Amino acid sequence: MVMRTRTSIEAEEHIALKRNRLVLEQARAVGLLGEAKNTRLSGRVSAGLVEAAKKRAHVSSDTELLELALSRLALEDDFGARLVRRKGSVPADIDLAI
Repeated sequence: MVMRTRTSIEAEEHIALKRNRLVLEQARAVGLLGEAKNTRLSGRVSAGLVEAAKKRAHVSSDTELLELALSRLALEDDFGARLVRRKGSVPADIDLAI
């Protein structure tokens, strides 16, 4: 088992909170988040899943978790799919100057 120091845990939390703030700011900037919270979302999921996600995201409420998760999903780019589609598009004999 890997033992993490208090400093590494604090650094991880700092990074997660900064990432969360940036995601929410970006979602707000493109109009996905605003003043009105006018939709209720409901569903049944494992309590363990919710707690693990909250711990990983460093959030405490279900609402924070849902808002963050939905913002991340809505803002997610398609980099992986675009990269795979480019397979074979660069000539094998190209000089990469490496």
